[in-house]
Amino acid sequence: MSKSNNNFFANLKYDLPAGLVVYLVALPLCLGVALASTGRSDLLFSGIIAGFVGGIVVGSLSGSNLGVSGPAAGLVVIVLGALDSLGSFEAFLLAVVLAGVIQVIAGLLKAGIVGYYFPSSVIKGMLAAIGITLILKEIPHAFGYDVDYMGDQTFQQSDGQNTFTEIWNAVDYISPGAIIISIVSLALLILFDRPFMKKIGLFKFLPGALFVVLIGILLNTVFAQMAPGFVMAGEHLVQLPVASSLNEFFSFFKTPDFSAFSNPQVYTVAITLAVVASLETLLSVEATDKLDPYKRSTPTNRELVAQGIGNITSGLIGGLPITQVIVRSSANIDSGGRSKFSTIFHGSILLLSALLIPRLLNFIPLASLAAILLMVGYKLSKFSLYQSMFKLGKEQFIPFIVTIIAILSTDLLKGIAIGMVVAIYFILRKNFKHSYYYEKEEQHDGDVIKIILSEEVTFLNKGSINDTLSKIPAGSTVLIDGSKSIDIDYDVLEIIQNFRTHTAPLKDITVLTKDIMVVEGNGAH
Repeated sequence: MSKSNNNFFANLKYDLPAGLVVYLVALPLCLGVALASTGRSDLLFSGIIAGFVGGIVVGSLSGSNLGVSGPAAGLVVIVLGALDSLGSFEAFLLAVVLAGVIQVIAGLLKAGIVGYYFPSSVIKGMLAAIGITLILKEIPHAFGYDVDYMGDQTFQQSDGQNTFTEIWNAVDYISPGAIIISIVSLALLILFDRPFMKKIGLFKFLPGALFVVLIGILLNTVFAQMAPGFVMAGEHLVQLPVASSLNEFFSFFKTPDFSAFSNPQVYTVAITLAVVASLETLLSVEATDKLDPYKRSTPTNRELVAQGIGNITSGLIGGLPITQVIVRSSANIDSGGRSKFSTIFHGSILLLSALLIPRLLNFIPLASLAAILLMVGYKLSKFSLYQSMFKLGKEQFIPFIVTIIAILSTDLLKGIAIGMVVAIYFILRKNFKHSYYYEKEEQHDGDVIKIILSEEVTFLNKGSINDTLSKIPAGSTVLIDGSKSIDIDYDVLEIIQNFRTHTAPLKDITVLTKDIMVVEGNGAH
């Protein structure tokens, strides 16, 4: 038997329970994102389609060991706007297919390299912000106030409320049944997280999240018999579409309207979806790799191709657009997932359960699932993360905190953009200071100043070098030494040449160079 097969079977005891936890997290998120994206209860199954395609198709093709893909809350506004502009869900499905084609092409052209340029401080800020967002957004569901959809990550909600007013409103609509289920669920999750529980054979394989769901169903059944006022029903339970026959089940699947090829709006939507979905995926890939206890690296170009094929598949059978998503990926890692089989397994049981046991799934209280997501949020935003970032200094801590605040007050992509601006400021500031070494020697015939350039001198260093040259005192001798440099950008060479030929003679400065190319006209030699 091959080593890979040995690894597969060795990892099964970790991947199966992890996949089950991811499934329990993904189920309400797929339904919530579908309802928020389409505003139609008859299209709820589009979220389930995207969920199992993300698990099975993308999971199989991706090079990520722990990343989980599915419908994402970050695309809700785009989907809503697209449905309005395109006029039909079937035309939108065509845009999803085309978005997938664009992603495949981007991956083949190696555009995934963009994923390597997100600063660590911003990625860690994103993780912490998503953790806080999960906690704040799930509190109303834990209270039994289920007006906003599960999985929402935006500050301003579609119902006119925001993250904080939603919590305030939830206080006025507290359900005793939901509170009891939430408290018991959290207690169980904390108990299952204790080291002694993990030594018990049964609980190594059956995750705490499964018991949370079963206890939630049991408690709600008891309420129905003994305390009807505590019962959770209707919108407070999972609401998976139920087919009365196999034919009706297959009717949940849709196909694109290929006649919409002539509609230019389809291409605009496709490009928008491809760009946003790819950015969210690359951000999630970077974050997941940081959380991976084995620190494995995901090939980003392959990921874009996998996501593209996933979106083509999802669009062809009636699903929402797909991205890799950090909440499900984080749940996978926290649950002990080791390989991509946990992702594939979660997608498989998502499909099979929707086909075989939808009525049973609709007994699950959202309060139970909220408790699971509250624990995921806590683990993403532990206090130790803030301590470690603070110890790294202000160049890491400030972009980290700014990213958190920006995401909490806007949404994921806007928050990341703001965090990136702050992080880039500190990168430029560091480049400004460390592009060269400055030495000054006093001699009888005047000061000799040495400017020793660093290994890599780019256009980002133009400002600092130009500033230094402009401050060299008249009558000095300056040696600009490029012997340690592997590469000096043309822009920097041009500044040095302009200083030597124009500025220095006016100030009686003698300029000597070492291993510096002379710039003439539009070239250098």
